[in-house]
Amino acid sequence: MQHIDKIYIDGAFVTPHGEEWFDLFNPAKETVIGRVRLADAEDARRAVAAAKRALPAFSRTSKKERIALLERMHAAVQAREDELFEAIVEEYGAPVSRARWMAKYAADVLAEVTKVLRTYEFTRHAGTAEVVMQPLGVAGLITPWNSNGGFICGKLAAAIAAGCTAVIKPSEMSAIQTRIITAVLHEAGLPAGVFNIVTGRGDTVGAEISAHPDVAKISFTGSTPVGKTILRTGAETLKRVTLELGGKSPMVILDDADFAEAVPLALQAGFMNSGQACIAGTRILVPQSRAAEFEERVRFEVARMQAGDPRDPATQIGPMVSRKQWERVQCYIRIGIDEGARLIAGGEGRPEGLEHGWFVRPTVFSGVSNDMTIAREEIFGPVLSIIAYRDTEEAIAIANDTSYGLQAYVLSADAARARAVATRIDAGRVLINTLAHEPAAPFGGFKQSGIGREYGTFGLEAFMEPKSLLGVN
Repeated sequence: MQHIDKIYIDGAFVTPHGEEWFDLFNPAKETVIGRVRLADAEDARRAVAAAKRALPAFSRTSKKERIALLERMHAAVQAREDELFEAIVEEYGAPVSRARWMAKYAADVLAEVTKVLRTYEFTRHAGTAEVVMQPLGVAGLITPWNSNGGFICGKLAAAIAAGCTAVIKPSEMSAIQTRIITAVLHEAGLPAGVFNIVTGRGDTVGAEISAHPDVAKISFTGSTPVGKTILRTGAETLKRVTLELGGKSPMVILDDADFAEAVPLALQAGFMNSGQACIAGTRILVPQSRAAEFEERVRFEVARMQAGDPRDPATQIGPMVSRKQWERVQCYIRIGIDEGARLIAGGEGRPEGLEHGWFVRPTVFSGVSNDMTIAREEIFGPVLSIIAYRDTEEAIAIANDTSYGLQAYVLSADAARARAVATRIDAGRVLINTLAHEPAAPFGGFKQSGIGREYGTFGLEAFMEPKSLLGVN
């Protein structure tokens, strides 16, 4: 049983002013494994004040100094990969194969930002003017529970590379992972106040950070409804805001695709991170003429998939993060049935043989129309919808008929044809015959999937403003 009673402000581990205790669970066993004392609005104000004090000196550091900091951070996180891996499996329930990737990613994202910083020019010319990229100021970084270490390290790395100081509010459900990341970053020896971590609820700590006049920038990853609230709150002080929000990503399978390859790829895209991924390909668009063939292969492949003990190397789908999330997913499965969609795999309840744990049966509906609830709303669980289309034009129309636009996928035997379709889909990223990630490319959404971009040069510049100097030559 872990007892976490410290937050991190101004270079030190301190007792929160907040007095609420929050239980931490192992979602595979439904057992309490720890408790965390939550920060409150007063703690958030103290953290902002510390970041503000550190800003004048840190914003004037050189590129070389920031690179050295990021390199120390990378080495420190990398050295504790195994400890972070164990926490991800225990506290989040990620299958070991996924958890190992997540633990590595927390360090890798620091190396990627360092690579961007090495070649980035903070000063450039526009006509007779000299344009200087200046750090925005104190950044509020609000991160979710579905990739805790990666989001903390990724957002913080970009802020530091730009010369900003930061106040981080991670999810209270990931406090064990946060404790490890905080200790690691402390060991890296960043100046006091450059980063502060206050674990607390969104409606207290998150709200205070979003409204605070001394916070110049908000970078938030999470749900679309919360993102809208943050945007409205930040408007009062005209904060610069980056929002990476929900998704209902289409997986467009063209009529020339090899289903022996396309079906496993589609299921991987849909069930990634146990379905708890904003980029999951949850709407599978298949040609009407081949729908029966596709369904048959889906049944076969899903029957081979294992949902259960995250420590079993054969497991591909772990538990939902909480009872609340499990109940949410069960509700959507019932809605799909009630609306007339046809179950071809999975359904309500736990997978066979599992009596405990917040496990969901990997579920696939067919006969889905794009106006059904399960095709419109983000479920955030292993529930997929197969939607048939008549021709390529209709496939593109269905793909774009959504309030979201975070990511999309196109599969085809003809790469040029797939690319032509990809260019017409309204999404921040479109993956063609792959599930690869490119850390140098911008990531973010169209429409209600967000505002702004992360990763690469775009992600770095999200923490800066251009200043034009005239008459300097």
